[in-house]
Amino acid sequence: MNDYKNAPEHQDSEGKSKNFLEIFIEEDIRKGKNESRVHTRFPPEPNGYLHIGHAKSICLNFGLANKYNGLCNLRFDDTNPSKEEEEYVNSIMEDVRWLGFDWEDRLFYASDYFDQLFEWAVKLIKNGKAYVDDQTSEQISIQRGVPTRPGTESPFRNRPVDENLDLFMRMKKGEFKEGTHVLRAKIDMASPNMHMRDPVLYRIMHTSHHRTGDTWCIYPMYDFTHGQSDYLEGITHSICTLEFEIHRPLYDWFLDNLIETEYRPRQYEFARLNLSYTVMSKRKLLELVNEKYVKGWDDPRMPTVSGLRRRGYTPESIRNFADRIGIAKRENVIDVGVLEFSIREHLNKIAPRIFAVLDPLKVIITNYPEGKIEELTIENNPEDLDGGTRIVPFTKEIYIERSDFMEDPPNKFFRLGPGREVRLKGAYVIKCEDFKKDENGNIVELYCTYDPETKSGSGVQRKVKGTLHWVSMETAIDAEVRIYDRLFKTENPDIAEEGKDFKDNINPESLTVVTGKIEPAIKNAKAGEKFQFQRLGYFCVDPDSTSEKLVFNRTVTLKDTWAKMNR
Repeated sequence: MNDYKNAPEHQDSEGKSKNFLEIFIEEDIRKGKNESRVHTRFPPEPNGYLHIGHAKSICLNFGLANKYNGLCNLRFDDTNPSKEEEEYVNSIMEDVRWLGFDWEDRLFYASDYFDQLFEWAVKLIKNGKAYVDDQTSEQISIQRGVPTRPGTESPFRNRPVDENLDLFMRMKKGEFKEGTHVLRAKIDMASPNMHMRDPVLYRIMHTSHHRTGDTWCIYPMYDFTHGQSDYLEGITHSICTLEFEIHRPLYDWFLDNLIETEYRPRQYEFARLNLSYTVMSKRKLLELVNEKYVKGWDDPRMPTVSGLRRRGYTPESIRNFADRIGIAKRENVIDVGVLEFSIREHLNKIAPRIFAVLDPLKVIITNYPEGKIEELTIENNPEDLDGGTRIVPFTKEIYIERSDFMEDPPNKFFRLGPGREVRLKGAYVIKCEDFKKDENGNIVELYCTYDPETKSGSGVQRKVKGTLHWVSMETAIDAEVRIYDRLFKTENPDIAEEGKDFKDNINPESLTVVTGKIEPAIKNAKAGEKFQFQRLGYFCVDPDSTSEKLVFNRTVTLKDTWAKMNR
């Protein structure tokens, strides 16, 4: 079972190490296995939205096919109609396309093969390798035993072939209630591999299927569907996560007992993605949605592809993340900071810079002309040579961040304080002369003077240590700004104290909503557009935005603030 786990590392022509899957694919090509074809597939269950772990698998399967001039199918494993919905099918297809991959005309469903799978089940029965068991699932589970002790054979294991065929046909016709009969393979109840101890092939489910309707009331199990679907589609490299490694002997057993051609698909396994401060179980994600801990599958705090997209992540950043973390042979946990670095790195290159103030403090520039609106030209993105410039209005009254002023600042506070000077980015040097407090002692206004000779670009040099962003009071527009943080406050949220569960690890400050003051250049920004709020982080326009009100989501901070907090 571990025959490829210790494969040596190799390098490509550019000196980059190949992962172990690439090594074995190239060996298969060299040997002419399956006519040297490379054909992969991405086989999601349509029982939830895709998350970042699925995105890694998508990048891997489509990426390998692209690298070796092969093909990759999208196949829905729709064998459990009680949990599947058309909504999930549509969302999965949207996510795969958004990530930049195309299955072309190779869209398949396991339900496409229900007739053939049924015929193969009949073949196993006729060959004495499958039987109908009348026991309950609890009885079957007990009789399977444990890996260190042989299981107990079912009292129905040696039913005559004709009786098994009759019962199986009656199961198909809907004559029995759910849970009264199952079809099991007859393999080895003494096998140390529990999956080989007469696994269930079919169960009764009187549930309408989203594609086949009420045509079927028996449905095949995943293990009986997986390998045969691969075979029917011509898959050569069936790439799964490590938990399916122990299923591989069963995958091969079905093919050996059903298929007569030389061609065989082969299952390979890699370590699934585990991400810190994140839960990756679809069951738990569904729980968060159903119990209203989040506002849906696309809540920007969710690790779903749709949530990341709404938060402002780009397809490029996710593909770069998948490439950066590589393909592991053993389970490990990736720091979520690596994902955040990937989007930060990409947005730094493409996101226009704008001024936004999220906790406004009014500043009156006392010696600036009353009523004057000065148009300043400021570059959009110093990292983008083609990013261009924009016009930013400057007036007598502006906003700065409240945190950029201290009444009694320490020595290393290089922002504004009484008698101190700072540069307003793209504008002038100002000096704080006085300030005003309200009846509660809160500072509500600053009174500053500006030096008209220090306009940015004028060539006049003035050494000041601090540079602040700002917004003109007169022209600023209001925007709802949603400050998203990590959904969980602990590195491994799956681990909870006794008597509690993972939801007790939810970060109560994962969302803060403020009204920000934004420069007018982006008043017509559209949903999905991304910006850097200078000195504050990267933000994108949320689909909730309207022509009357802009709504922004914080994608990520400018720096890894969590790393500093948790040192």
